[in-house]
Amino acid sequence: MNFEHAPRRILRVTAAVAIVGAAVTWIAAGPRQALGFLAGAALSGLNFYWLCQLVNSLGASAKPPARGSAILLSFRYLVIAGAVYAIVKGLGVTPAAVLWGLLAAFAAVILEILYELILHARA
Repeated sequence: MNFEHAPRRILRVTAAVAIVGAAVTWIAAGPRQALGFLAGAALSGLNFYWLCQLVNSLGASAKPPARGSAILLSFRYLVIAGAVYAIVKGLGVTPAAVLWGLLAAFAAVILEILYELILHARA
């Protein structure tokens, strides 16, 4: 099995989940909440991207990753929490809309797992 392209697929599916989720949120709760969902999904995709960068830097060579990326990774949840607070206060959205958006990458990973299972079940 070759999982080389999985991170790119996951990021694309995260974007698709963000768009579909924002459309559903728009219909159910209005445009402001949909914007909050999109902002949460963007943070989710960014967090996944940061994790991929860390994994790639660890596997690429024997030298340790850059100090800046290690510090950013250590504080990423604080950065995300601060961003969520700013989104909620700045846009006037409910925290639930942003938190649901934060699950976009998780949904994309689950869909990737299902994709791989179905793809390899046929082989």
